[in-house]
Amino acid sequence: MIKILKFLKPYIPLIVILLVFTSTQVWANLQLPDYLAKIINEGVVKEDQALIANTGLLMLLVAFVGGISTVIAGYLSSVIGMGFTKDLRSSLFSKIESFSLAEFNKFSTSSLITRSTNDVQQIQTVVIMILRIVLAAPITAVIAIGKAYNTAPSMTWILVVAVITLLSVIGTIFYLAVPKFVFLQKLIDRLNLVVRESLNGIRVIRAFNNQKIEEKKLEVVNSDITRTTLFVNRVISILQPSMFLIMNLAAIAIIWFGAHLIQTNELGIGNMMAFMQYSLQVIISFLMISIVFIMVPRAKVSVTRIEEILSTKILIKDPIKEIVMDPNPLGKVEFKNVSFGYSHADEELLKDISFVADPGKITAIIGSTGSGKTTLISLIPRFYDVSSGKILIDDIDIRDMKQERLHNLIGYVPQKAILFSGTILENIKYGFEGVTNEQVIEAANIAQANDFISSLEKKYDTEVSQDGTNLSGGQKQRLAIARAIVKNPLIYIFDDSFSALDFKTDALLRKSLLEKVNGKTLLIVAQRINTIIEADKIVVINEGKVSGIGRHKELMKSCEVYKEIVDSQLSEKEISNSLK
Repeated sequence: MIKILKFLKPYIPLIVILLVFTSTQVWANLQLPDYLAKIINEGVVKEDQALIANTGLLMLLVAFVGGISTVIAGYLSSVIGMGFTKDLRSSLFSKIESFSLAEFNKFSTSSLITRSTNDVQQIQTVVIMILRIVLAAPITAVIAIGKAYNTAPSMTWILVVAVITLLSVIGTIFYLAVPKFVFLQKLIDRLNLVVRESLNGIRVIRAFNNQKIEEKKLEVVNSDITRTTLFVNRVISILQPSMFLIMNLAAIAIIWFGAHLIQTNELGIGNMMAFMQYSLQVIISFLMISIVFIMVPRAKVSVTRIEEILSTKILIKDPIKEIVMDPNPLGKVEFKNVSFGYSHADEELLKDISFVADPGKITAIIGSTGSGKTTLISLIPRFYDVSSGKILIDDIDIRDMKQERLHNLIGYVPQKAILFSGTILENIKYGFEGVTNEQVIEAANIAQANDFISSLEKKYDTEVSQDGTNLSGGQKQRLAIARAIVKNPLIYIFDDSFSALDFKTDALLRKSLLEKVNGKTLLIVAQRINTIIEADKIVVINEGKVSGIGRHKELMKSCEVYKEIVDSQLSEKEISNSLK
């Protein structure tokens, strides 16, 4: 809770001003019954028209001041509530962005989305209600009880009975509804997960004609949410009619017993009317507090879920003191006895890996599916940190570099090409404001993307839909490669980034790429032998270990695993030609 409350600190001056206007609003509301009693007891009974007029004008003035205070208090509470949640959401997003893949694996993507949107919204609603209601209601209730007692002490028991009855109803509702709030937030996580999976996999779903299966998945979660929400709302809906029933019964009791006291001259008519007004304000104050407190448990669940993110320890951090690199770095990448295992795994995925990727050379990494190739190169940008051993760039451990500096050295193209909403030009320029349109076109030419971009009606101004769904897999890969080229890094990492390209485009792209990145370090992960057959160094990974390192011809003689991969992809004639 403390981590969340700190976001209110900048708004303390506004909260103080809000308290002033809230107090003025309460004062105005509690003055009116006194004036009403005075008009009835003195003005009407004594037929004093001047007193009625003067007191009436005073009531109008007080009501006006109360109304203005209410409007200002409402405005300030909204400003504070919206500003608070804006800061909270920004901090939450910033923390999520700082997560390594290890922290991302701890939370599902759907849960992170729910926590950043729905959970923050729950907290915002409660904060605004607390500022508007909880600040005013207790003050109103306490002062109104005191004034009611001073006005008609003999009828105070009616007010006590009404409050106790109302609190009993509220307690019962709490007992029934609160446990469901925790369950409800988890159900929203599940709903987001199902919807997100269905939307991302819409092509596969349609190809396998499994729309009904996905609808059933959604129906299960949807029914659970509906059933839980209906239960909570039905329980809470009891509160309003119960309040009105208690208010009406209290009013009847006040009139009934008040009439007898008036008959015996123990109570004035104005005092009875004032007592009724105070009683209603007390009951309404308790009701308002109860409504907020019913929402607080659900918000508390949201607070816990958000604090879980804010309190998550970041595993991959910048060094306290960064080792200064050479102003003209070469970009040599060295794996030295590197091992890695996921925190939840029983054994290490990568074991004692050592090799060097030299500048100006192509270092290819190949292996069977699940051998750890992608995980291996994910260690270079520190998406994960090694379990043991070290990765060096120009003989400096990457853990001794700031992540920003490290990432500036690397141009990374992931296995799945990621594009963002915006134009093709914006996607290629992504994050590099100083890049000219000429540089973008040059990068697109190298990536063999310019031809298909030029065929589009709006060319580089063509809008890319969310996740690039209006482009083919090969087109997305080429744009992702162009984006890396525009960055002009020292080290290029291609994680099976040519898999969606045809052989001709693949060959043309690699040829153009080599001309452009001469002198840079290239690491290429590939499944296709043709993509890496001409590499200067091929690292063969098998079951998390290095099975062989060398050029194509060398490995065909010395590495059985590599030979099996080649035999599975190339014909005897192609193999024979490759060995010439």
